[in-house]
Amino acid sequence: MIVAVAKETYPGERRVALLPASLSALKKFGGDVHVESGAGLAAGFTDDAYRAAGAQIVSDRRQLFAAADVLLQVRTLGANPQAGHANLDLIGEGLVIVGTADPLGNPHAVKELADRGATLFAMELIPRITRAQSMDVLSSMATISGYKAVLLAADRLPKIFPMMMTAAGTLTPAKVFVIGAGVAGLQAIASAKRLGAVVHAYDVRPAVKEQVESLGAKFVEMPLATGDAEGAGGYAKQLDEEFYRQQRELMAKTVAASDVCITTAAIPGKKSPVLVTADAVRCMAPGSVVVDLAAERGGNCELTKPDQAVIENGVTILGPTNLPSEVPAHASQMYAKNLTNFVALISRDGTLHLNLEDQVVRETLTAHRGEVVNPRLRELLGLPPLETPPPGSPPVDHLASR
Repeated sequence: MIVAVAKETYPGERRVALLPASLSALKKFGGDVHVESGAGLAAGFTDDAYRAAGAQIVSDRRQLFAAADVLLQVRTLGANPQAGHANLDLIGEGLVIVGTADPLGNPHAVKELADRGATLFAMELIPRITRAQSMDVLSSMATISGYKAVLLAADRLPKIFPMMMTAAGTLTPAKVFVIGAGVAGLQAIASAKRLGAVVHAYDVRPAVKEQVESLGAKFVEMPLATGDAEGAGGYAKQLDEEFYRQQRELMAKTVAASDVCITTAAIPGKKSPVLVTADAVRCMAPGSVVVDLAAERGGNCELTKPDQAVIENGVTILGPTNLPSEVPAHASQMYAKNLTNFVALISRDGTLHLNLEDQVVRETLTAHRGEVVNPRLRELLGLPPLETPPPGSPPVDHLASR
């Protein structure tokens, strides 16, 4: 079985899907690794490092794709919709592709890969279960984003984060407000606390209050009737617009009193809810900073523009869309570990072995044998449900090396 690692083509993407240190794990279950020349350079990993670890370096991209049984990418076609189309004619029938795919936001890309006969595993669909934590790329990348968001804010803020008592007087600590206490939000809270800020945080899920307080932040209580605000896998679910309207009004006071506001409320495949209005931003003190981690899908702040710095009444609003790429070495390390664990799950004795009764395999599999196989994606694409296999059908799909 040949596992190939392609150089990323998404503009500004510096991560790589596999590290030299990851090769030993792949070799244990029979994988030979081919790496496109220069694939890891932006993340700090040279061709010589891969070669020393036992990889074959391939300079011809077409040759890399043609030889591969499994292709590992940071961004497959769905997450790289413009530059990714240049690879379509390189994808042959039976190629297994593993990577992020933005399946809920761009289901048509899954259909394009299915039409090519490729098998696609979308890593964003890893279920939130204990057994799959070591493969959870969303949590890994959110950890990096939450950390980096705090550093961006600290760099832009015309104050320092910690309190300092000096001969020249006492410097008061910065006040940081984190909206959303998922993985990115909790990491932002922890990072801001480490820098010495006074941190407040809010989430629609009351159950996360204990987690917020365990990191030394104060949980902001808001008298809102949320009902069941927790969706599948522990994520916050989308609520109605009336709820968000009330939330914005109550949140404005805390936003206005903050030096830094970090927002993290993203909903896969849907527009991000607006939580911070333009009026709330205008009530913040000049010099304050908003870092909107939901910018890729419209942003939680009304004034956010993706990948731009907007200045409004002296307040800076940042809308980064790919923070993990700004910390490519460690982001790649975490991502590569997630992928090697997943490839181990779908491999046996040097061949691909898909156990379709395994929840992790079944839920991440989006395209297979010419069909979009994920029921939710078929619904988004307007495709009829697939026929259920008859009782007694074998649950294991053996894919021989191509």
